[in-house]
Amino acid sequence: MTKSSLEAVLQGSGNPVELLRNSKTGMYVYPVVAPEFSNWREEQRAWRDSAVLFDQSHHMDELIVEGPEAEKFLSHHGINSFSNFGLNRAKHFVPVTPAGHVIGDHIIFREREDKFILVGRAPTSNWLMFCAAYGKWNVRIKHDPRSPSRPEGERVLRTHYRYQIQGPEAPKIFEKMNGGPIPDIKFFHVDWINIGSKKVQALRHGMSGAPGLEIWGPYEDKSYILSCILEAAKEAGVDLVRCGSRAYSTNTLESGWIPSPLPGIYTGDGMLKAYREWLGADSYEASGAIGGSFVSDNIEDYYVNPFELGYDFYIGWKKDDFVGKAALEKMKGQTNRKKVTFEWNRDDVLKVIASAFDKGEPYKWIDFPQPNYASSSADMVMRDGKMVGMSMFNGYSWNERCVLSLGVVNADVQEGDVLTMLWGEPETTGKTSTEKHKQTEIRVRVSPTPYASQARESYADSWRTKKGA
Repeated sequence: MTKSSLEAVLQGSGNPVELLRNSKTGMYVYPVVAPEFSNWREEQRAWRDSAVLFDQSHHMDELIVEGPEAEKFLSHHGINSFSNFGLNRAKHFVPVTPAGHVIGDHIIFREREDKFILVGRAPTSNWLMFCAAYGKWNVRIKHDPRSPSRPEGERVLRTHYRYQIQGPEAPKIFEKMNGGPIPDIKFFHVDWINIGSKKVQALRHGMSGAPGLEIWGPYEDKSYILSCILEAAKEAGVDLVRCGSRAYSTNTLESGWIPSPLPGIYTGDGMLKAYREWLGADSYEASGAIGGSFVSDNIEDYYVNPFELGYDFYIGWKKDDFVGKAALEKMKGQTNRKKVTFEWNRDDVLKVIASAFDKGEPYKWIDFPQPNYASSSADMVMRDGKMVGMSMFNGYSWNERCVLSLGVVNADVQEGDVLTMLWGEPETTGKTSTEKHKQTEIRVRVSPTPYASQARESYADSWRTKKGA
């Protein structure tokens, strides 16, 4: 019988860890956008030294939530305070389960008193669509899922295009596009600017820490807006570099955002069981993959909470109630892990790469610039033979000339400590993204988050600059 829900898939698999570690979904794909426009090294360099153009139109879900109870609905299903969330603002929206585990995150924009747009990965979109029906809220939801990973030549349409321009030379492009100085837009605020004959919304943002604006509008305007941006850069004398999908995913390594923690929804009764019965057998949550050296029989060992990711200062403790509040109140008084950057040892990385040129079984290949080979990564980080942390997202930074990863460590681990990461999986799994290999150790130095000094020094107070509890 064909399984119709995530819950049915889990019941048939026996163990959710084994299900996800053997997923055949393949490599995570950033769809539609070309892998490289020049080369990924120059594209990484551009957000540090000149200006880069990110095309964010295809790899994220978009959810429009509107109606009389839109704010009440979103406030109840996210940890964030909405008390200071006025019009033309944006927030980093984080929902958790009733047990306090992070489901995912979205960027949420407030367009009207009763209308919000949320942009991000599938787990948060799926959760909110379920919650709207589960609680019988007076809201309307329009879901525009991310573009197909492999469109196979078929035409792809979205509701909105989304571009981001950032880098030290970006302000010159904005002024040229706008026909004069742009408004002084505060961090995570939205205003209108001119691009050609269009007025577009612009969010003050910058994923790798450099000055930047994210702009969006109707998808049918996408080609026109792109041509105006490129022409404005040319007239401003700025070397604007278009960024392909290979480099795009690595910008977060310098700025400190972990993009794909495992959604904490695979266990729990009540609302969570109803959710798993609602989720399809082909959903992200059912087909996603766990990769890495950490193998546990308990799926909850892969979950994270807002304190560990540095999101605790978002929590609207004064709200009457929200999903997960009671669980988070208990966690607040506990010692939680904290988010860090791991700087991989150069010689150990070269040892792993060199093994591919030797006879016999090599170590797990480190792909450049993005070695992640699963939807969610979990590599063991050890000290004196004991696991003290988990590496969760990795990649190579041309700007920093090293491999970095983001993850969590025990509270007593200090910046500057040198730990050992176990690289590679203990046995061959069913994942199509892994080759036969053997494990090895890579030394990692615990480093600041964000790693890039530019991001640490220029960001407004946010999860990037706050230390985890």
